[in-house]
Amino acid sequence: MRVVVVGGGLGGVSVAVGLHRQGHEVSLYERGAELREAGTGVVLMPNGVRALDALGLGDYVRGQAMRATTGGLRDWRGRPLLVTDAVHAERTVGTAHVVSRAELHRALRAPLPAHLVHTAAPVQRLEPDPSGVVVVSHGQPVTTADAVVVADGIGSSLRRQLFPAHPGVRQVGRLDLRGMLPTPSGLDVTDLLASIMVDRRTGAMFGLFPVGERELYWFTDTALLEARPSAHDARQQVLALLADWHPAVPALIRATPLAAVHVDAIARLATPLPSFAVGRIALLGDAAHAMTPDLGQGASQAFEDAAALTRHLSEADPADIPERLLRYDAERRPRTSRLMAAASRQSRMTSQTGAVAWLRDTLLRAAPPQLATKLLAATWHAQ
Repeated sequence: MRVVVVGGGLGGVSVAVGLHRQGHEVSLYERGAELREAGTGVVLMPNGVRALDALGLGDYVRGQAMRATTGGLRDWRGRPLLVTDAVHAERTVGTAHVVSRAELHRALRAPLPAHLVHTAAPVQRLEPDPSGVVVVSHGQPVTTADAVVVADGIGSSLRRQLFPAHPGVRQVGRLDLRGMLPTPSGLDVTDLLASIMVDRRTGAMFGLFPVGERELYWFTDTALLEARPSAHDARQQVLALLADWHPAVPALIRATPLAAVHVDAIARLATPLPSFAVGRIALLGDAAHAMTPDLGQGASQAFEDAAALTRHLSEADPADIPERLLRYDAERRPRTSRLMAAASRQSRMTSQTGAVAWLRDTLLRAAPPQLATKLLAATWHAQ
């Protein structure tokens, strides 16, 4: 069976490898000049790791387990709000992993033969016809596929083609600034690892996670004051906002080379899509269900998509594809729609200010550690 995958991000390469290993004739089309992934760290929840295991791609991640630590929510001074026992949560649902996004992408794409990858090849249109789906790149038909997987990210132009009435992506008014760096010598961040810090005065947030034994991944979530600023301007804005936080927070942001700082305006799909399957075309990852990053489930859900799609297309004939893709949609869309809503609720909760945020912090401090750990386990399980 001939399958075209559009988009060479984490989800795209994962499903391409999974389908290739099943014996399908796979071609991957990537708009960029080379197949690679830029960025900082990526948090993989246990459900995402299990999905990679199902694809036979979990070995790299399994070797990069985040060391168990006490995490949870803290205030801007680093004082505990909701303390969790990650060791107990791991026993319940598995281990969270934090890895380099670039290294993860390299490991996932390694099994994909180079001749199956077409770079500098943006797919502009998909045209169904009686023989399959015609793939149009650079204004010309380049191939006809029995099935197409659209994995071209949050700004997917093919999603707009397939669902012209859908409202598309909506910015949420928040700025995501993140970076990764070697652990600075003399800076003790042990108590802050695997923690999310929130500020009831401004609604700002800062998270810190270990990457292996020697690196740290941090991210911030603050109000978006202007159209997407440069990395330099965004860092200056965030440093000014977090100047009186726990001393390690501004120190880490300053110590990160500007080239390793990434900035994005946080966005999500305005509403869930009506379907992840249109005839012989399926959507995957952010193209299907872009959500805010508050649950750390973006990459994990893309891997769940890839595992489900690979499973549903197992031993499929071309005539089976529309029905198989409807099964994929029935499995994945309800789950991802719930997570999209849950991530938005979490975003509203952590970005509260004033009296509502003071009440939030008071209630969080009163919660027993057992409840906090149960909540963490539920988030990791993401059911």
